Amino acid sequence: MSVNQDTIAAIATPPGNGGVGIIRISGAQVTEISKQLLNKSLIPRHAFFSSFIDDDGSVIDSGITLYFPAPASYTGEDILELQGHGGSVVLDMLLRRVISLGARLANPGEFTERAFLNNKLDLAQAEAVADLIESSTEQSARSAQKSMQGVFSAQINELVTELTELRIYVEAAIDFVDEEIDFLTDGVVENRIIRLLQSIRQIQKTAQQGRLLRDGMTVVLAGKPNAGKSSLLNALAGHEAAIVTDIAGTTRDVLRERIQLDGMPLHIIDTAGLRESDNSIEKEGIRRAHEEIQKADKILLLIDVRELETEDLLKTLPANIDITKVYNKIDLPGIAPEIKQTEDGYSCYLSIKTGEGMDLLKQHLKQSVGFNEATDNVFIARRRHIEALRKGYEYVASALNQLQVSQAGELVAEDLRQAQMSLAEITGTVTSDDLLGKIFSSFCIGK
Repeated sequence: MSVNQDTIAAIATPPGNGGVGIIRISGAQVTEISKQLLNKSLIPRHAFFSSFIDDDGSVIDSGITLYFPAPASYTGEDILELQGHGGSVVLDMLLRRVISLGARLANPGEFTERAFLNNKLDLAQAEAVADLIESSTEQSARSAQKSMQGVFSAQINELVTELTELRIYVEAAIDFVDEEIDFLTDGVVENRIIRLLQSIRQIQKTAQQGRLLRDGMTVVLAGKPNAGKSSLLNALAGHEAAIVTDIAGTTRDVLRERIQLDGMPLHIIDTAGLRESDNSIEKEGIRRAHEEIQKADKILLLIDVRELETEDLLKTLPANIDITKVYNKIDLPGIAPEIKQTEDGYSCYLSIKTGEGMDLLKQHLKQSVGFNEATDNVFIARRRHIEALRKGYEYVASALNQLQVSQAGELVAEDLRQAQMSLAEITGTVTSDDLLGKIFSSFCIGK
């Protein structure tokens, strides 16, 4: 059980009027509160109709009551749910009555936090509860459900188990250095570390896809002035978000639009045209453009199809961010719309003015996130998960380097320990109170 023995209560349904309103109560005083509130004995997992009694004996409301005794409940504590009418006034009256009987108002996310503290959920599963509630698309909801069911956690736990076993092997080899066989150079440790790196890399790829489904993909529109960046922003947004003129360098500041592309969340950022300029305002716009480019998940490099020379422009863009070349204005030379893949990546030929090829670009953006693919193996992920996986990968890669270059067993073991700690942060096996406070404070009250 959790250290905190307070009994907590909250309205678990959204504010406003509705057909049904639910109040959730969790803690050691549930049975005592029910005696005074219901005048009935509680039967575990049995739904029954009851009146909710005020302190003067009058009826506040009536509805369905459900009782889940510890430890087989959402929080691992005794839980009582009162399902009455959904009026805001009657729910407030009922909540005040419950608090007067010894409960206190729950903090945001406190029910799920108690589920985590009582080992009903690990931290990744607990976060997936909030992600499921906040899902804006069907696919992100399905991915969140995968994480709630423990798909992500199971993969992380396998990595942590392998790291633990490998650490034991390495530390045993250090302790028995006088043996005839050098266990650090016989290839076993090296092969296991290489397999670990491959496994982490695969999970990173899936986690990144899950993160984009949750947060949306940030797409930066870059290119020379008058290549069509602002026109593309307007076309994707479906309204005149940016000023479009024939004057080069019209866009001086960063413009942002959050859109849904067939239900997929996208953050579209239009930037100033990239070129040499003596104008101080335009130079500041170009500086801000490069700042946004560095933070992008994907770059759409707009190019006038009549100016195919792009090498100088490509050299100014980061090599670690996915770039799709968008050749605009194909209506002028009469080129057919198409999208093709080369060794350098994807190129899309279209005309923003006529709309030719726009469907190809939209399809490409959805495929970049895996939005059109089956999500059976995709779990929801957050930025902190991506960062923990990155750190874990770097520590394991460092362990491999220590083994191959210096053959320093102690340093290999330490790097593996650090990798284990980093990955364990994802499920909360190793965590801090500050992290827990930050995570659960973002939940809605009543969950």
